[in-house]
Amino acid sequence: MTDGSGVAPDPGGAADGDTGRSADRVILITGASSGIGAALAREFGRRGCALVLVARRLDRLTALRDELTRMGCRALAVKADVTSEQELAEAFRQAHRLFGRIDIVVANAGFGVRGAFTSLTLDDYRRQFEINVFGALRTISLGLDALTRSKGIAVLMGSVVGHAAFPRISPYAMSKFALRAFADSLRAELAPTGVAVVLISPGLVQSEFRQVDNRGVVHPEYHDPYPAWLQLSAETAARRMVRAILKRRREAVITLHGKAAVMLARHLPGLFAFITRRLTMPGRW
Repeated sequence: MTDGSGVAPDPGGAADGDTGRSADRVILITGASSGIGAALAREFGRRGCALVLVARRLDRLTALRDELTRMGCRALAVKADVTSEQELAEAFRQAHRLFGRIDIVVANAGFGVRGAFTSLTLDDYRRQFEINVFGALRTISLGLDALTRSKGIAVLMGSVVGHAAFPRISPYAMSKFALRAFADSLRAELAPTGVAVVLISPGLVQSEFRQVDNRGVVHPEYHDPYPAWLQLSAETAARRMVRAILKRRREAVITLHGKAAVMLARHLPGLFAFITRRLTMPGRW
């Protein structure tokens, strides 16, 4: 049963195997309509959390909200673009009106601009930063008062390429390096308030990510250049991410190959540069 807002009654909650009860927590996730965002919503929902689902594609959000309510979760779908402070603020207002609190904010919305530097324009870089960096800043800024009251968790969706940049994705890598710096700085600033800052750095995860063009438009017909065996399922990735978030870890690098890339870039940069040049040669995959 739901009320007119599509929010199911509180099911009473289930114990969380990592940190105790989580059923009374309210989680706001941007970019929740597909991929990692949707998988995170399902995993938090499985643990009994209430979900505020935020993205541009309302049809997908509504379908996900309905799926979660059938599971017995409380869920709210709000159409909002992270480049619009007005739309994003309205999402937070609706969350407060229905749930009265927010315990975890996941700044997940983002996409990747690809191409050699010589083929890109300054507008490509601006567009990348507007969504991946400033979108995350807006999200955390608007949620900070609520997180301070709940001594909650601010989650930033970084990437392995925020540690180890690859050729022909310089806008995306730059945006994720910026988010990693933001997480490190913000973590120290917010420590006295009791708010934790968790940086999630995925490697290759199955999603629509590589079907999105440089203007943020999804093309389902695009062929993913990376073989399936290199990619972790979104569901498995989400389970690992949620465990790290609930444990309030500083950072979680997701996937073994992601951890290997970070280690190589940090300790053997010459070898890492050689490998990435080979792996990213045109026609390699």
